[in-house]
Amino acid sequence: MNQVGKHLRKVTGAVLVTLMLSACTESMDDLEKYIVAVKAKPAKPIEPVPSVVSYPSYEYSSSNRDPFSKFMDDAEEVESPTKSTGPQPDFGRSKEYLERYELDTLAMVGTFRKEESYWALVRDPEGVIHRVPVGDFIGKNHGKVVSINDAQVDLSELISDGTGGWIVREASIALGDG
Repeated sequence: MNQVGKHLRKVTGAVLVTLMLSACTESMDDLEKYIVAVKAKPAKPIEPVPSVVSYPSYEYSSSNRDPFSKFMDDAEEVESPTKSTGPQPDFGRSKEYLERYELDTLAMVGTFRKEESYWALVRDPEGVIHRVPVGDFIGKNHGKVVSINDAQVDLSELISDGTGGWIVREASIALGDG
C-alpha cells in the first residue's frame, strides 16, 4: 500500500503540472494582432530643430587693463578703515574656557565666598559648574565680568560695529537663567 500511495502521488503531481502548463499556452493571437495594428499606423512627423538665436557680438578693447582684475576708478578709490581708537578686545591673550559658549547657553546657579574672594557659580551647556571671579572673560563677545552679586553676574561685552571699531554693551546672567 505504501508503494501504491507513492505511485498515486507521482501521477497526481504529473497531472497537476500538465494542467498548469496547459493554462499557460493560451493563444497569443490578440497580442500579435495588436502589434501588427500599431506597426501599421503612420509615424508622427518629427518636430524641426529650433533655430539658433544669434546675439550681437561685443568687441573688447582692453586699453591696457586686465579684464579679470577688480575694476576700480582711481577717483573713487575706497579708503581702508582706519584703526579705531576706542575700546578693543585683547587678541593677544589666551581665551578662557567659558568664552567658547554663547552667553545665553550659560546659567548662573549660585555664588561662592571664601575669605575675601567671591565667585559666581556658572553652569556650561554640558552641565559642568565653573567658579567665575570678577575679571574673568565669558561668552563669545569678549565679555568681561565686572561685578558679581547674589542675583546676577554683570558683564561688559565688546561687539564689532562692522567698520573696524568696537561697541561696549552691558550684559548679565541672572541667577536661575537657562
